[in-house]
Amino acid sequence: MPVVQSVRPVLLSAPYADADNLERRRHLASGFRTVGMVEIAFDDGSKGLGEGYLAVFAPLVFAEIVKLLAPAVIGREGDAISARLIDLRRMTDYWSLTGAARHVISAFEIALVDAKAKRLGVPAMDLFGGRTVDHIALYGSGGDSTTPAAMQGEIDLLAAKGITLFKIRARREEVDKAVWTLERAGEAGVAVAIDMTQNLANPAQTVSDVVTFVEAVHARTSRRIAFLEEALGPADIESYRLLRGRLATRIAGGEIVTTPDELCRRVAAGLYDLVQPDATVLGGIGATMEVFAAARRAGCETVVHNWGGAACLGANYTAAFAGGARLAEWPMPRFPLRDAMLAAPLSIADGCLSAPTAPGIGVALTPAIEARYAFRPDAVYDCLGAGAAIDPRVWTTTGLLA
Repeated sequence: MPVVQSVRPVLLSAPYADADNLERRRHLASGFRTVGMVEIAFDDGSKGLGEGYLAVFAPLVFAEIVKLLAPAVIGREGDAISARLIDLRRMTDYWSLTGAARHVISAFEIALVDAKAKRLGVPAMDLFGGRTVDHIALYGSGGDSTTPAAMQGEIDLLAAKGITLFKIRARREEVDKAVWTLERAGEAGVAVAIDMTQNLANPAQTVSDVVTFVEAVHARTSRRIAFLEEALGPADIESYRLLRGRLATRIAGGEIVTTPDELCRRVAAGLYDLVQPDATVLGGIGATMEVFAAARRAGCETVVHNWGGAACLGANYTAAFAGGARLAEWPMPRFPLRDAMLAAPLSIADGCLSAPTAPGIGVALTPAIEARYAFRPDAVYDCLGAGAAIDPRVWTTTGLLA
């Protein structure tokens, strides 16, 4: 049996999005974004890669937790993944039962899965029962452009790929932006969902704020919002049921939850119409599969969250194909590191992703990639969002809403 020989944290940074992207302006002043990974090497020469989302926000914390946990797996059998995860949780549950350590454990689990599948020469989904669907519809995830011209460019890209659902970011004061995009995307045959970006907000907006926003948007266009994501803050979980009772619009959430037990409880409690687990946050691919199972029992749709690097895409798409997803997120902002690490380009046709065939989770890390995308200490996500605000009147000066 292969034995773990070494573990190392890998931090890489790359240019992110374009200058007119509001997330970049507000949260990534350097224009660069960081990915944090765990590379696990085995005595037979094989390696696996996993990603933890924590590194976007606290890269040095991510690296130090990896170093702290490495002795729990070094010298032990790598294919006994469940046993390795039990040891990792024993090392962290007292001080981080939820939160940062779970992101790091996610990276370890994904790396162990990746290595095992590569040794077997099969896609990682084969370790979870194999694919249950051949194709999954994608929704384009972006829509944080600060100008109508840039937003139109995003719509045109989706239309060219046959993708018929576009998730934008619109805060409650951005009714004009939401209406503009619903109209313009609708003309191209593309529906629009809205992320209200409350996953970092505490205190956050209220149920009444959300209802007022939706009613204001729907009063000005006949096109309906496909779903609302992260409409309430992390401290207001119980209000999701109230929100679902007051709106016909489908409600999505769950990307910030760091344990499958908690997310499965939320699903069983009826908080969401669409649940959005992320394998780089939740504890890995196996944890994400638990959410798929819970969602099937509850009649809730599972749509994986994908906002990280290549290993994030590989892990979450693995779960999506094994879990029978009908829809998955496709991140739109430019991020060359993600593309560089994919073993093969994503196969997208007629708006759908084809099941991957590369061994493991379909990622590769080379010395050339590490040299080109060396870690930058200033590539840290600023959760306060201190960057310059954008004049919302830009969405009323195009003639459509004036």
